[in-house]
Amino acid sequence: MKRATVVQRRRILDAFFKVDEAQVSYERYDGSMTPAVPRLVFERGDSAAAVVYHRDRRCVLLTEQFRFPTLDKGPGWIVEAPAGMISPGEQPDHAMRRELEEEIGYRVEAMRPIAMFYVSPGGSSERIWLYYAEVSESARVSAGGGNPGETEDIRIVPVPLAEVGTRLAQGEFIDAKTIIGLQWLLQHAPAPAG
Repeated sequence: MKRATVVQRRRILDAFFKVDEAQVSYERYDGSMTPAVPRLVFERGDSAAAVVYHRDRRCVLLTEQFRFPTLDKGPGWIVEAPAGMISPGEQPDHAMRRELEEEIGYRVEAMRPIAMFYVSPGGSSERIWLYYAEVSESARVSAGGGNPGETEDIRIVPVPLAEVGTRLAQGEFIDAKTIIGLQWLLQHAPAPAG
């Protein structure tokens, strides 16, 4: 394990998102230590996401919602895997089950982990726990659409399983967690019923 020393750290933004500024010295590959160098870290918290397969309809249930950070360089509205923040002390799988009920209106019948990964480790501490979840029509508990108290306005986007590969190849999906999850799904797709 290589050495790293945080010489100094202070919070420079403490709002919904948090930003810390630090002076860090770390071990080089030759064994020497760097001088203290400035680094910023975006402390967003961790989140969970899921690729949701609807067994009865043989489709993937994605969501579409407004994402302000994409407005300047993209469409503003993004089609993506359902996801949400993990509350302090909450287990990632519990957060995902809660988010699926809020966003797409289904209680999960089966769920398994795909991966945990850093979103952008050069500047953010955020990790995403990505899951595969299965639902059926009998597990529908609401219309979904998100939590109005969080000003969420979410549209459910069903994508037929047979179209996932083509739509990925055409670059239709531009969200990293969704691309990772759909690529996984293509390798592990459920067998056709009957």
